[in-house]
Amino acid sequence: MNRNKLTKRFLLLSAALTMALGQSAFAGETVALNLDDAMLRAFQTNPTVSIAQYELDSARASYNAARQSRGISISANHDSNRSGNNDAPKNITNTHSNTLTAALPIFTGGKLSGSIKQAKANYQYNEVGVQRTYNEMRSTVTDGYFNMLQADNIQKLSAESVTRLEDHLKNVQAQYDVGVVAKVDVLRSQVELANAKQTLIQAENAYQVAEANMNKIVGLPMDTTLKLDNLLVYNAYDKNMDDCLAYAAEHRPELMQAKYGVDAAKGALLVARSGHMPQVSASATQALGSDHWLGDNRTKWYAGINVKMNVFDTGVTLSKIHGAEADLKKAEETYRDTVNAVNLDVRSNYLGLREAEKRISTTKLAVEQADEDYRIAQLRYMSGVGTNTDVLDAQVALTQAKTNYTKALYDYNTSKTALETSIGVPMSNPATAVKVQAAKTAKAVKAAEEKTEEAAK
Repeated sequence: MNRNKLTKRFLLLSAALTMALGQSAFAGETVALNLDDAMLRAFQTNPTVSIAQYELDSARASYNAARQSRGISISANHDSNRSGNNDAPKNITNTHSNTLTAALPIFTGGKLSGSIKQAKANYQYNEVGVQRTYNEMRSTVTDGYFNMLQADNIQKLSAESVTRLEDHLKNVQAQYDVGVVAKVDVLRSQVELANAKQTLIQAENAYQVAEANMNKIVGLPMDTTLKLDNLLVYNAYDKNMDDCLAYAAEHRPELMQAKYGVDAAKGALLVARSGHMPQVSASATQALGSDHWLGDNRTKWYAGINVKMNVFDTGVTLSKIHGAEADLKKAEETYRDTVNAVNLDVRSNYLGLREAEKRISTTKLAVEQADEDYRIAQLRYMSGVGTNTDVLDAQVALTQAKTNYTKALYDYNTSKTALETSIGVPMSNPATAVKVQAAKTAKAVKAAEEKTEEAAK
C-alpha cells in the first residue's frame, strides 16, 4: 500500500473519530446550565426552529415568483425536422427553425393580483410562524427547566423528611431502650421512615426523568448530569388582565396567522373569479428557419395582442368560485374562533398566575407555622408530654407545607411563561442575539485599538 493511500485512510479515520467524539463530548459529564444557556442550546440544536425558517424561505420564494409573473417572459425554442416521401426515398427535406418570443400579461381578470395576494399572505403567515416557533421554544425550554428545578426541590425535601424521621427514630429508640415509651412508638416511627424512603426513591426517579427531558430539549446526551444555576423565585408581574388582553390582540402570532389566512382565502377567490374574465396578453416573436442547421437564414417577426375568454366549461369555474367562497367563510370563522380561544387562553393563564401568586404567600406562612409546630411537638415528646403521633403528624405537615410552597413557586413561574406566550411576548433567536453582541463587541474592541494607536502617534 503506497503512502497516498495510507494518508487518505488516516484522514478518513480522523474525521470519523472527530464526528464520534463530537456526538459524545458531554456523555456522562457534568454541565453547568442556566436558563439563558439552555435557551441558546435549544435554538441551536432543535430542528423545529430550522423547519420554520425553511418554510419561510419557501414561502418567500413563492411570493417572489408570484410578483415577478407580472413582468415580461421570454422563451426560446428550436426545432429540427427531417422528412421524406415513401414513394421517392431520395427526396429528403431538412428543416430547422428558431423562435424567440416575448410575452407580457395585460389583463388577467384578477388572476395575477389574486395569486400575488395569496402568496403574500402565505409568506406573512410563515413569517409570523417563525416568531411563533421562537415563542413556543421559549415555553418548552422554560417549562423543562422549571420542571427540573421543582423535581430537584422535591427530591431535597424528601431527603430532609427522611433525615428528620431517622433522627426521630433514634430518639424514640433511645427512650424505648430505657423503658420510657412503648414498642408501638418504635414500630410506627419505622413505618413512617420506610414510607418516606419510598417517597424519596420516587422523587429521585422523577428528577432523573426531568433531567433526561431537559437534556433532550437542549440537545445533550441523555446521561449528561446537569447543574442548574437558576432557582425558583418569585418576581412580581405588574400587568393586569386588560393589559394582557390588549397586548395579545396586537402580538399573538396565532391571531396574525388567522388574519393572514383570511387574506389568502380572499386572494384565492380572486383567482377563481378570474375564470369568468377575459385574459389579455401582448406578445412579440422573432422566427428564423432554413434547410441547414442552425436554421438562421429566413427571418420573420410577429407582434400582436391575444384575448382569451372562457365561454363555457360545464360549470367548472362556477364550482371553483363556490369552493373559494366557502374557504373564505371558513377562514373568517377560524379567525373569530381564534380570537375567542386566545382570549380564553390569556384569561386562564392570568388567573392561574394570580392564583399561584396568592398560594406563595399563604404556603410560605404555612411553612413557618409547620416548622414551629414540629419543633414544639418534638420538645413535648422528649419531655413526655406529647405523643409520637403528634411528632409524626407534625413531620408530615411540615413536609407537605414545604412541598406546597415549592409547587406554588413552580406554578407561578410556569404560569408566567405561559402567560407571556399566550399574549405573544416576542422571543428572538438567542443564537442571533449572541452573534449580534459578538459583532458589537468586536467593533468596540477594534475602535478602542484604533483610538489607542491614534493616541500613540
